[in-house]
Amino acid sequence: MNVNGKWYRAIWPNEHDPETVEIIDQRKLPHRFEIVGLTTAEKTIQAIRDMYVRGAPLIGATGAWGVYLAVVNMKDADNPLQYLKEECFKIGNARPTAVNLEWAVKAMETAILEKPNAEDWLKAAWFKAIEITEAEVENCRQIGLHGSPLIEEISKKKNGKTVNILTHCNAGWLACVDHGTATAPIYAAFDKGIDVHVWVDETRPLNQGSRLTAWELGQHGVPHTVITDNAGGHLMQHGKVDMVIVGTDRTTHTGDAANKVGTYLKALAAKDNNVPFYVALPSSTIDWELKDGVKDIPIENRDPDEVRKVWGLHDGHLVDVLVPPEDSPALNVAFDVTPARLVTGLITERGLCKASEDGVRSLFPDKMK
Repeated sequence: MNVNGKWYRAIWPNEHDPETVEIIDQRKLPHRFEIVGLTTAEKTIQAIRDMYVRGAPLIGATGAWGVYLAVVNMKDADNPLQYLKEECFKIGNARPTAVNLEWAVKAMETAILEKPNAEDWLKAAWFKAIEITEAEVENCRQIGLHGSPLIEEISKKKNGKTVNILTHCNAGWLACVDHGTATAPIYAAFDKGIDVHVWVDETRPLNQGSRLTAWELGQHGVPHTVITDNAGGHLMQHGKVDMVIVGTDRTTHTGDAANKVGTYLKALAAKDNNVPFYVALPSSTIDWELKDGVKDIPIENRDPDEVRKVWGLHDGHLVDVLVPPEDSPALNVAFDVTPARLVTGLITERGLCKASEDGVRSLFPDKMK
């Protein structure tokens, strides 16, 4: 996607140094555009945990490259097999909610161990990381192709007037290597000339909406407006939202979707106001084991200071500002789960389906047990 007119992805191997993988430090956006080089599995884990990178598909791709870097640095390991398994375990557990991470690390480990000789592991790791990354990009492109007709249909019903879409958090190309999940249909429709406008939830506490989604939409030229997290219901009541599209970090094969905390409340407001609510996701984000997302999807609790402090630009400097009383405790629940009954449909790389076990099975019979 575009950054000041130049094409970027959210992660890529350094073209001059194959032992370095580069990422955009998303903690600094939108005020600083900085590229960070990852050279070890430990640095990759830090990048995932500290949210240099975030978003389920990107976390998965980063985990894959982390395994590759582990193999790069395997030279001094006394027991290569034990070393690989330990590094894969650590990378796979860097963050708990996004299922893509565990999926990608297991895929990497399997591909590597298909080679009986450790001397062949590096080549296998390189090509598998490339394969996983490219698959996520293509999946997101397909999500755009399958989702954009929904926007076109609304545009036709409105006789070409602006289609107002609300999204929560960042499920754009920054979260997905390229294209995005929730944004992929928006970009595809916009590029076709459809008049779209995006309501961008600020998405407290880390403001991934106002910092990241607004930034990347602006870079692509998509009209948008940043709103407070609690304004969505009001806008829906007054007919100013035509549809909601969100991403997800883990969705059960029965249709329950975990996404950034606050998504559930948007789904309730959408249901009450007959606004269609779609979840866009690649199949790598589907949990094929869990059935009850509300009870069983692990929900990450993060540093309370992310709630207590607000980060931004002041007089040219990036600063943290304390908001509540200094001695007030805070709870930082990172995700919530939207039950399938509130989801109008899932937008996947294979098409649209109902948010139900039967709906998912209709698109992915090969993956259902």
